[in-house]
Amino acid sequence: MTLGNKQRHFTRLVGLLIEYAYQQGYELTFGDAYRDPRLHGEMGVKKSYSSAKSNHKIRLAVDFNLFKDGKYLTATEDYTKLGEYWESLGGCWGGRFQDGNHFSLEHEGCK
Repeated sequence: MTLGNKQRHFTRLVGLLIEYAYQQGYELTFGDAYRDPRLHGEMGVKKSYSSAKSNHKIRLAVDFNLFKDGKYLTATEDYTKLGEYWESLGGCWGGRFQDGNHFSLEHEGCK
């Protein structure tokens, strides 16, 4: 699958994840999504807080802020239900590497 095809597929999956979150009684706001290489460095280059190989740089990752009953939830465990659903769609959930609010698609070995 080309990067462009994967980006479009990722966008559709994010829509499904958002819908699922709201069905489960959660609310979301966006955290980091696209990280512009002019600010964060090209893929493989560390220029800011972003890791050198971040799928945010190629539009294949998003971080969400999670809320339930008006309360902001920050623990990785709070994201487990959404993370497991995301994985069932074929995505990579950051909760497997201590980044619970991170949802991505693997590309060339990078999650």
